[in-house]
Amino acid sequence: MTQFPSELLGGYRSFMAGRYTDERDRYRKLAESGQKPKTMVVACCDSRAAPETIFDMGPGELFVVRNVANLVPPYTPDGEHHGTSAALEFAVQALKIREILVLGHGRCGGIQAALNPESEPLSPGDFIGSWMGMLKPVADAMLSYTTMTAGERQTALERVSIRNSINNLRTFPCVKILEDQGRLKLHGAWFDISTGELWVMDPQTGDFHRPDL
Repeated sequence: MTQFPSELLGGYRSFMAGRYTDERDRYRKLAESGQKPKTMVVACCDSRAAPETIFDMGPGELFVVRNVANLVPPYTPDGEHHGTSAALEFAVQALKIREILVLGHGRCGGIQAALNPESEPLSPGDFIGSWMGMLKPVADAMLSYTTMTAGERQTALERVSIRNSINNLRTFPCVKILEDQGRLKLHGAWFDISTGELWVMDPQTGDFHRPDL
């Protein structure tokens, strides 16, 4: 029998002795009454960019879906498997989410792969290549900007992809209707892993700036 990872068991012991003990009542209330988060976060599955850590949120406060490069696909009701779309539908229609944040981050491996399609594992027919293909038009446009350094080009695409995902959110009828009614707000943000800086997207211009803290 495969042994369960010792570092996970050690972390669980610390959790039970610390956070769970401190927040026992909250966990019990969440178990009894269910979750009622106000904000959904679409984030990257990168282990360095956990939304709950970045925003210092506790259990029940954020509804999070994570995927490669924090992408939101366009509305495609084709009967296939769509994990991100299913989570979005559940958040909006069942949980009555009021805010949706698309959270990108620096040094994203998915974005780097989109800018270098010849690199592994983006071979024809694989899951990552197909997924990142959503960004091919904007990635190709970025590659034409020869005055940018590789780092500048990647940061630019990381931020453009956030705007692209927000545009795709609006292709979902359940999102578009609620946003038009003022019952749902869409946001974008970019987290710099190396400095801890958070940049938020201006909803009017699409530009990113540091918020006043």
